[in-house]
Amino acid sequence: MHLRRGTWAFLGLLFLLLLGIIVPFIIWGEQFDTALSLEGAKVWMEGYGAWAWAAGIGLLIADIALPIPSTIVMSALGWMYGWFLGGVIAACGSFLSGMVAYGACRWLGQRAARWIAGEEGLQRGESLFARHGGWLVALSRWMPVLPEAVACLAGLVRMRWSTFILSLACGSLPLGFAFAAIGELGQSSLTWAMILSALLPVTLWLGATRWMNKKGASNDAPSQMK
Repeated sequence: MHLRRGTWAFLGLLFLLLLGIIVPFIIWGEQFDTALSLEGAKVWMEGYGAWAWAAGIGLLIADIALPIPSTIVMSALGWMYGWFLGGVIAACGSFLSGMVAYGACRWLGQRAARWIAGEEGLQRGESLFARHGGWLVALSRWMPVLPEAVACLAGLVRMRWSTFILSLACGSLPLGFAFAAIGELGQSSLTWAMILSALLPVTLWLGATRWMNKKGASNDAPSQMK
């Protein structure tokens, strides 16, 4: 009974987070899509001159609260700077967006989350993210809406920060480079970008988990010998 109550409380918290992200898309999404078309995003960022890259990162961070078409911004960065430098900038923007959402919710949102979901709901979330948080964070980066919600949830349930950072990087790097490459090539189809940004996080996170397991095993070995 307690388990079921905690699950529903956690789902309620997730629903409110998604609602807070979706509502701005419903209200302002069309306006942002029109203003930040591929060419529109490029022109807007170029207006900042040598700081155009910072403007691009700012747009990607603003995607936490505003309906910014982030993949379009990443593609525009690739168009402006090429696939490599544009990919680095786009990946940094995606990574920083996740870090800001995580940090804000971890340090500022705990009281509100506990009021909404209760202690049982947060414990249920902590259990979920302890087991599957790395996968959730890495794979969510290429999906619409979910990146912000998952990063916020990770902060609210106090997911281990080192695991969050590593999984966030595994998701953000392929996403940034894939869409920057699309922007440089000038392709209208996003098929390959979606495939790459979906498959590469899986590969990277598998490698990261193996590395963490080996590191944990090597750290445990000396203590067992004492």
